[in-house]
Amino acid sequence: MYGGLDISVSGMIAQRTRLNVIATNIANMDSVATPGGDAEPFRRKIALMTTGDPRKGEGSLGSHISAIIDDTAPFNRKYEPGHELADKDGYVLYPNIDPVTEQISAVEAVRAYEANVAAAEATKALVAQALRLIA
Repeated sequence: MYGGLDISVSGMIAQRTRLNVIATNIANMDSVATPGGDAEPFRRKIALMTTGDPRKGEGSLGSHISAIIDDTAPFNRKYEPGHELADKDGYVLYPNIDPVTEQISAVEAVRAYEANVAAAEATKALVAQALRLIA
């Protein structure tokens, strides 16, 4: 009876995690060094979604984040010869993050979250109506 609700909740959890990954990317889009000061830019993260519930095994319904991986795209190079982390040619490596792509992904994740909320509300209404008919 609660399968539809479980599916919607798993989708909401997955989209919330995806939004957290996107927020991390946006927050670090200007991070050109590690906390220790080494010249290593932040690498964009990607949340990979898959179907099913890992706790219930194969064939289960719903969705979840299967992994959060690093984007292997090359870093962005900016010519800043006065920067302390510039290479010998005057270029500084910046994270491989495009703010427009991240904002579009965030809008997509929010809309998917909202769709799951609507589906959960519809499931709750159906269950409530079924219980009224039984009683």
